[in-house]
Amino acid sequence: MRYISAPWRADYVRQSLPMKQCIFCEARKRRDDRAATVLARGRYNFVLLNRFPYTPGHLMIAPKRHVADFDAAGPGARAELAEILRTALRVLRRAYAPQGFNVGMNLGASAGAGIAGHYHFHVIPRWTGDSNFMPLVGGTRVFIEDLDTTYQKLRPLFDQERRRRERAGRAERRTASLSR
Repeated sequence: MRYISAPWRADYVRQSLPMKQCIFCEARKRRDDRAATVLARGRYNFVLLNRFPYTPGHLMIAPKRHVADFDAAGPGARAELAEILRTALRVLRRAYAPQGFNVGMNLGASAGAGIAGHYHFHVIPRWTGDSNFMPLVGGTRVFIEDLDTTYQKLRPLFDQERRRRERAGRAERRTASLSR
């Protein structure tokens, strides 16, 4: 078996081990979405930037409820997560035009979950050749933008999507009331 070294992740691992509070619960409670890097809030889930991204635009979708196991999520939370994922992919395509995505969860510490007590979905935009020699040789990740720039780019797009969904919901309710 061959192993690939990822030394830039050491800071993340060191910081995640002694956590006394859940970063998702803390972000959910904050009133300042920008400071918490929260991009969108649903009824059951919310979207936030990963503070240790693999690529620009690396998002996470987490339930508002502190729960470790995806199986414990209710049907409403699971359905909303799927819709939020669709929205996140649409937003990231508009903002970054990636050539692909890594999307998934690490459930449990042995599966690589840095925060095993609160399940979350990663959405990572990818481009051909987005890995290079810098992390391996120089121990350094090179990013085209900082988190604040990413937030400023993505938050308005998530807000547009929310307004679009609200308009569609109002139109659907009007149509339903007319057909009665």
